Amino acid sequence: MAARKRKNGEGTVRLRKDGRWEGRIVIDYDDNGYPKTKNVLAKTKKECLEKLQALKESCGGTTSAKVRPEMPFGDWLNYWFEHHSKPKLRPTTEAGYESRIRLHIVPALGKIQLNNLTQNDLQQFYARLKKTGRKRFTDLYGEGLSDRMVRMCHATCRSALEKAMQGGLIRTNPAIGCKLPPKKAREMQVLDRDELQRFLIQAQAEGYYELFLLDLATGLRRGELMALQWDDLDFKTGVLSVNKQIYDVKGQLQLTTPKTKTSIRKLTLPSAVVAVLKEYRKTVDSRWMFPSPVKEDCPMTPGSVRKRLQLILERAECKHVRFHDLRHTFATLSLQNGMDVKTLSAMLGHVSAATTLDIYTHITDDMRHAAAANIDRGIGKVEAQQDDSVTAPTQEEKSRLTDFKPYLGRRRKPGTGCISEINDHLFEGRYSPMWPDGKKHARNVYAHTLEECEEKLGGLVTKMKAEITMLKAAKQCSITQR
Repeated sequence: MAARKRKNGEGTVRLRKDGRWEGRIVIDYDDNGYPKTKNVLAKTKKECLEKLQALKESCGGTTSAKVRPEMPFGDWLNYWFEHHSKPKLRPTTEAGYESRIRLHIVPALGKIQLNNLTQNDLQQFYARLKKTGRKRFTDLYGEGLSDRMVRMCHATCRSALEKAMQGGLIRTNPAIGCKLPPKKAREMQVLDRDELQRFLIQAQAEGYYELFLLDLATGLRRGELMALQWDDLDFKTGVLSVNKQIYDVKGQLQLTTPKTKTSIRKLTLPSAVVAVLKEYRKTVDSRWMFPSPVKEDCPMTPGSVRKRLQLILERAECKHVRFHDLRHTFATLSLQNGMDVKTLSAMLGHVSAATTLDIYTHITDDMRHAAAANIDRGIGKVEAQQDDSVTAPTQEEKSRLTDFKPYLGRRRKPGTGCISEINDHLFEGRYSPMWPDGKKHARNVYAHTLEECEEKLGGLVTKMKAEITMLKAAKQCSITQR
């Protein structure tokens, strides 16, 4: 007959080799998530159980009351996040976890006891998320959450419940075996050669040519691109060091090291790109390669660059792609122009070439078909067919240039400052003239509407110009008195 298994939270009782009985209970968890225990010893099992019960009662008013099988799942989820998950997460990942727990999981499942949560509870929760789970932008995206978000909520629940099972709070993990929406890879889009020409022409007209040229020549991630400083580029050798990344966490920029060791890398830039950056360097008065136009000693924010990308794509009459698709464009063109997968993998900062092959399978398949066709023509003496899709483009197609004229829009007059839209309800005006000391001094104004910001900025410009005039006069007077 099998021994009766004790309920979760009752502790454990065992017979030691020395003939004594030992009882042990979990009273708390340390900062690393490991259980803290206390034990009692007795000559008989009955005496051991009595001592163990007394120990549980004596600890009942302390930390043991915080972590127990009967606690609400929402309380355990918050405890798990703070003590087990949060210390290991990067800032952006941490914000995503916190948002999913606060907005979706706790409101739906938070009141159910941890040891009473069932697979059916979770399955119904996922179904509701898919049908009516979206909290914002329902007019744009519908009432249901995406398959990816449902899977991420499941992953959070599963990890929290797995830790509860490891700590002896529950016997099994109810999240294991749940049916989930299928995992779908995001559709990868790339700009073709004609679109690239129009895109770069429009980017140059708007003052973002160097930024997007560098990204298309290296395939850098957006955060890596924004974090670049001039010290990272050796103009003599053309070597660019990628060792930092910018994150935007709740409106605050954070500079961190890349996620993996392979993301820390050195890239050799084409000489033409180095020449462009060398000329561009003369116009930038900042340690950042792409400084913010509205904040002192600060790089452009990833969000502002994303918005600018979409604006340039629209004006250049290109299809709308994500910023990450510029990285895909670089990789696709590199493979199509003969770069081997191992070299490309190192340039992209992938963990292994297998990752690169997995992402760009369709491109490498085309390359294999082209190689097979070349072998047939070279060895088998097979004539190239008229409709062969892998034939090289004609010289006329290669040399064809676009006659695209960039959209210029309305430009501000010199000496009137600049205005930037920070978000949907806040505008920032900035004026940074050269002062008599030879340095630029910038000041900002803020307003809720563009018209109000224009008015405030006009007053700021008038005031600062008057100050400059007074300083120049005082400086001239001081020279005259000498």
